Amino acid sequence: MKHFLPLLRVLALPLLLVATQPLAVVAQTAERRTSIGVNVSTLQYQGDFGSEYWKFSNNHYAPGFAINQYLMRGLDLNAQVFYGELTGQRSATTHFATTLINTNLGFKFRLNNGWALKEDALIQPYLLAGSGFTYTSRTGLTDGNRIEEDKGFVDVMTGAGINLRLGRGMGLFVQSSQHLPLHANLDGVAAPNEPRWADRFLQHTVGLTFNLGQAPDADEDGVPDGADQCPGTPNGIEVNERGCPLDDDKDGVPNHQDQCPNDPGTVEMRGCPDTDQDGIDDVDDTCPDTPGKPELGGCPDTDNDGVVDSEDTCLDTPAGATVDAKGCTVPGAALAAAPTTSATATDTDGDGVINTEDRCPNHAGTVANHGCPEIQAQVRQRLREATQFIGFERNKATLLPSSYPTLDTITHILNQYPTYSLSIAGHTDSQGPAAFNLRLSRERAAAARRYLLDHGSANARIEVRGYGPRHPLAPNTTEEGRTRNRRVEFDLFLTGEANAAQVKYGSEPMTATAGPAKSKVSLPKKQPSKKARASKKGKKAPSRKAPARKASSRKAPLNW
Repeated sequence: MKHFLPLLRVLALPLLLVATQPLAVVAQTAERRTSIGVNVSTLQYQGDFGSEYWKFSNNHYAPGFAINQYLMRGLDLNAQVFYGELTGQRSATTHFATTLINTNLGFKFRLNNGWALKEDALIQPYLLAGSGFTYTSRTGLTDGNRIEEDKGFVDVMTGAGINLRLGRGMGLFVQSSQHLPLHANLDGVAAPNEPRWADRFLQHTVGLTFNLGQAPDADEDGVPDGADQCPGTPNGIEVNERGCPLDDDKDGVPNHQDQCPNDPGTVEMRGCPDTDQDGIDDVDDTCPDTPGKPELGGCPDTDNDGVVDSEDTCLDTPAGATVDAKGCTVPGAALAAAPTTSATATDTDGDGVINTEDRCPNHAGTVANHGCPEIQAQVRQRLREATQFIGFERNKATLLPSSYPTLDTITHILNQYPTYSLSIAGHTDSQGPAAFNLRLSRERAAAARRYLLDHGSANARIEVRGYGPRHPLAPNTTEEGRTRNRRVEFDLFLTGEANAAQVKYGSEPMTATAGPAKSKVSLPKKQPSKKARASKKGKKAPSRKAPARKASSRKAPLNW
């Protein structure tokens, strides 16, 4: 037992480190081809003094080092070196002590070759065969005659072992191997004709192996390319063990693009259910069981008078008639066109604000908002949260594909509020040249605008500003603060009024637009929408307005 303590001391620290690692993560041998190992062996002699094979009462420990190189499935090249001692005693006048240094180069035949066992199997048996050189330095007494000799011998080695996969490119192995030094005289006993394998020894080894380098992982999702079934996953997206984006509700829409990640939906509804199939998901559909109109929250309007059926007490109002809030014709409305009636008293949308004072005469609103519809608090919250889901390539104005679902939602919000314009303001942290940051902030805002324009938004309704690092949300002294400061903000404002970013932050710094841009505004390639394909054929694609959805609680980190 006392001889086993040094072995535990040697392996204690590596084993402690291994204990803190998750066991499920492993690098593929084919991709991390080289490993090194440290080990401790016990040597057991057999020769003229008898045999100590498989007897552990008089062990001789030998530290060692090994290098392993992956060649192909199931086959490695293995090199090892160790230093140890063999001893034996017949009497007080006959004993020996032989110090040896052994080096060997051979092949390791692994059963975790993809056929017998998987390459990443937890238990990995193997066989060894090789040859090398054993240098010996012998001292002792033979029948009272002192012996002292240094000599080297060609060594033939065979063995078997088991490797236990522990974690991130690390393994614990045990093996036993037979060493046959050719014509070796390890004990000093003279013989007229030295047999080819007169003296030999067993080596029992335990040690740790460490895979070198890092497995290639082009999309940096933590799954090596060789095992990644979904290469090219955008940065910050959670993936499963196969490298594919998570899809918790199994509806075919990955979580990072799924606006309803816990409820099975459809691809068209970006992962949300649409029971009545009216183009508005159930989350935002006021009448989820009855097909309706997007502008009425998904509720039906049989007579097309702008009042939903559930609130319409006059369901057969003639087309074009002016109606009140209950959907009934306003008395005397037909006289509105007569020359004797004052046009200033006309209130087309019936919101209590006459047309001459109504900023939105065809859309019912409030007096406080100049006759325009108020933006719902839920929509404003979605716009505030949208900044957390917009990401770009590092130091570029190239949108990450993970940003598309959020921008699609903003497109629907713009469709919901046709009398409003959108302000997009870009911000950066304080690292890097100030002029570059100003340009980059505006170009990133412009990249988001370009995406919205390409997906049907009106050019005149979207304005961009770039403020660089001038308006931080948090101190730039920490990475967490810098991450918060790198953002693109979205705000709605009534068309014709002051830009929301202008009101909030003031005028845009002039240097943001001066001089040539050094970072290219670009979007990754994306398949044309159904609307675009229909337009190319000369057909007008039907517009479908869907209210914005609640932002998913799963927030992908940005990559700036």
